[in-house]
Amino acid sequence: MRAAAPTFSLWSPKNRHLFAYLLLLPALLLTASIIIYPIASAIDLSFQDVKISRVGRERTPWTFDNYEKLFKSDDFYNSAWVTAKLVTLVTAFSFILGLATALLVNQRFHGRTAARLLVALPWAIPSVVATVAWWWMFDSSFGLINWVLVRTGLSSETINWLSRPGAAFFVIVVVMVWKGYPFVSVMLLAGLQAIPQELYDAAHVDGANAWNRFRYITMPGLRSVRGIALILILLWGFREFEIIYILTGGGPLRSTETLAIMTYLEAFQFFRVGYGAAIGIVTLIIAVIASIFMIRSMSDSVY
Repeated sequence: MRAAAPTFSLWSPKNRHLFAYLLLLPALLLTASIIIYPIASAIDLSFQDVKISRVGRERTPWTFDNYEKLFKSDDFYNSAWVTAKLVTLVTAFSFILGLATALLVNQRFHGRTAARLLVALPWAIPSVVATVAWWWMFDSSFGLINWVLVRTGLSSETINWLSRPGAAFFVIVVVMVWKGYPFVSVMLLAGLQAIPQELYDAAHVDGANAWNRFRYITMPGLRSVRGIALILILLWGFREFEIIYILTGGGPLRSTETLAIMTYLEAFQFFRVGYGAAIGIVTLIIAVIASIFMIRSMSDSVY
């Protein structure tokens, strides 16, 4: 008598991992459709001479002309330099301010819940609404910032914040730090609450001062959280568009034209879609390299 053929079942112990993969399949397909496919399309466009995107266009042969033009362009290197400065300053100041506010609201005091809500408020406000408010505050004629500076005697005349290259870049940094530090603060606050209080109590008994407790307990305890926060705020700085475009549009004199702004202008204002896609791909590669460098730096750091 022949033995019955074994039946396949996802519920059997040896096939349970296949059932887990099956549950993950919809998420993988969604990720592929909203992330991998657009990136692949952008790479394809970057190797074509596409002047304007239109439905039903004929494909053109692949060419390196867009990348050759890009790496010979002074405007590209200017935008890369502006992006590097902006990302460095925004990441550094957002982390410092986020860490300071996280340490503050982690203490026990009356109104701590309200303080935590106020810290997170800038991140919750839509970027367009917040940026328009800041635009009015830095207005050269009716802005609150100029009024305060003149009334307090810190400036003898109003400053054209958004018409001077250095001042405009300063405004962009201020607004982006204001918008980005709450995210860092919330993440670091979660990390602070995960550090056992017993470590601080033992260090206090041993005579460790506040700086030593911060250096040898707080910072090592925040190692993984601060790494994730720094990487996310770094990537946010690379892709940020709304704040810069609303405040300056990349001007004056390209002083605030980041790679994200340059990508938009080339693709959707000058209708050089292939060239704009090439800028976007190069920006993606730079962001990935910067993230990898930061990950390795954080993993090699010892406190």
